[in-house]
Amino acid sequence: MKEGPDIAQIGALIGDPARANMLAALTGGRALTATELAGVGGITLQTASTHLAKLEAGGLLAQRKQGRHRYFTLADEAAARLIESMMGFAAGRGHLRHQPGPKEPALRKARICYDHLAGDYGVRMLDSLIASGAIDAVGDGLALTEKGESDLKRIGIDVGDLRSSRRPLCRSCLDWSERRAHLAGGLGKALLSSFLDKGWARRTAESRSILFSPEGDRQFLKLFPVEA
Repeated sequence: MKEGPDIAQIGALIGDPARANMLAALTGGRALTATELAGVGGITLQTASTHLAKLEAGGLLAQRKQGRHRYFTLADEAAARLIESMMGFAAGRGHLRHQPGPKEPALRKARICYDHLAGDYGVRMLDSLIASGAIDAVGDGLALTEKGESDLKRIGIDVGDLRSSRRPLCRSCLDWSERRAHLAGGLGKALLSSFLDKGWARRTAESRSILFSPEGDRQFLKLFPVEA
């Protein structure tokens, strides 16, 4: 009798193409309805409901009810990291689905990964924070320095509030398009929220892309000058 975690069960849940497409869509951080996810998966609503029930039972999805509507999200940050890391693994080994069109450059430049910044700008931000001494890269881990806490305070990020959360402050997340790490965790979320609140960038309705304004580009590149 084998002992230990049953990765085969999780692998089987993710391995179905329709379920994989639905999970990938939810890495954008938005809650989606079963109808929306059925469209993403290319399946009927009835079939989607069956798949969603399996994903929820397997601990990959969470369900939220608002009035008469039901919405689905990834269960937590751990589920988001799992899907994003698998996307990076697949991309690194040439398992790509080519989706031509104008959205691709924008996705590669800046996109949301669950609730933090990914793409070229996400990797650039982490590289710049490490180069400036704001973050120490310790093995595969990341740690905010005293200098980093001071630097972040000057741009309106209250690290004290972030430390009080049970969520890790800094976490490395493998970027599927850049094949390198970007910044996740509470700090990654806070920085992206700051860019959106300041009007430097905005989310798009039909994509995971984060679109920076010309002024947002200027301010972002000034803060994070190290190229990925």
